[in-house]
Amino acid sequence: MLVLDAVVRSYAWGSRTALARLRGDAGPSAHPEAELWFGAHPADSAHVRGGDAPGDGRRSLLDVIESDPVGQLGADVLARFGPRLPFLLKLLAAEEPLSLQAHPSRDQALEGFDREEGAGIPLDSPIRNYRDRNHKPEVVVALERFDALAGFRDPMRTVELLGAIGVPELDPHLGLLRGQPDEAGLRALFTTWITMPQAMVHRLLPKVLEGCIGYLAGHGNGGEFAAEARSTLQIGEAYPGDVGVLSSMLLNRVTLEPGEALYLPDGNLHAYLHGVGVEIMANSDNVLRGGLTPKHVDVPELLRVLDFHSVPATPTEGVAAGARERVYLSATPEFSLSSIELRGGCVELSGAGPEILLCTQGAVRAECDGVKTDVVETTIHATQALWVPASSGPVTLTAVPRNHVQEPSAGAGGPQAQIFRARVGAA
Repeated sequence: MLVLDAVVRSYAWGSRTALARLRGDAGPSAHPEAELWFGAHPADSAHVRGGDAPGDGRRSLLDVIESDPVGQLGADVLARFGPRLPFLLKLLAAEEPLSLQAHPSRDQALEGFDREEGAGIPLDSPIRNYRDRNHKPEVVVALERFDALAGFRDPMRTVELLGAIGVPELDPHLGLLRGQPDEAGLRALFTTWITMPQAMVHRLLPKVLEGCIGYLAGHGNGGEFAAEARSTLQIGEAYPGDVGVLSSMLLNRVTLEPGEALYLPDGNLHAYLHGVGVEIMANSDNVLRGGLTPKHVDVPELLRVLDFHSVPATPTEGVAAGARERVYLSATPEFSLSSIELRGGCVELSGAGPEILLCTQGAVRAECDGVKTDVVETTIHATQALWVPASSGPVTLTAVPRNHVQEPSAGAGGPQAQIFRARVGAA
């Protein structure tokens, strides 16, 4: 069991305060902190501290696994996925909306990667879609209120929404969906919008935003579609002139409360709008973008990957697995994610590694094979993690005080802490 230092990804949509607040820092960070990566991704691997690491005492987790795949991953995981950690765990803080995006299925990724390799497109090329041969389903769990767009809304509800904002210029487009309120109609309308000449976007989009303003004003800033209208205005302000603002109106608008989760399968068009959450995914970097970004948008490939079936975006609170642990279910063999609430006493986790234990609240003392690691003394507290290889024994977790920050209502029950546990999924 070793301390795991994340890689900080600083993107413009990140927050200067959200992760700093979790850490207990008095002030904002110097740069926007968008994601902390805990994993062994080839593009940016986290590092372990301690053990037999040379020099500054840090080694890439990718190197640690490659040097001892059986000891780190275990024979079962090695047989199923090869000598790599099959999941990537992230801590995400979105201050501004992210790009619209979708991820391919495994078969699509295999075909797309080999096709781009055959075409001689470098892996680091900005027009490269497939950087590996893997799919990328995801689960996100909210640590605070978390707003997102996910999956295509029921077509008739979208007809009602677009009609409610009262934009005559939308009538020809609305007819595509009203006449065929199914996946074929959604594909036709989405394709019309995403291939629309920029001059037409500049004429239509301001009318749509004016319609959203008018809808909110006419309903006292409320109304049946108030959340959708406000999101469209927020996205339009963040990405002026981007056709993705129109496309975003076809998607389910969902809010996760703390502890609620959302599963995003292959082909699901989505975008995170605002909030802080823990995200786990298959260990892949394959992204097909659909707007709200200056990056490359490959329209034909995106249309090939997207699933246009309308599906509800339904938050889940997970399933209880004992008194203190909740498991967030998904149909993905690469990963399993659960949360553990600690307050008084301790929790013993069976030695079924590999796993990553990420602290998101308070501080935790971890004991493995009689070797104690005090989280406060070793800086393993909120926003930091432990790497537990397959060769480790059971791990015992106990919440301990964090003296340098205010304890959240510790009371008579003692200090509180929260741990997210990322493991490989069932076969």
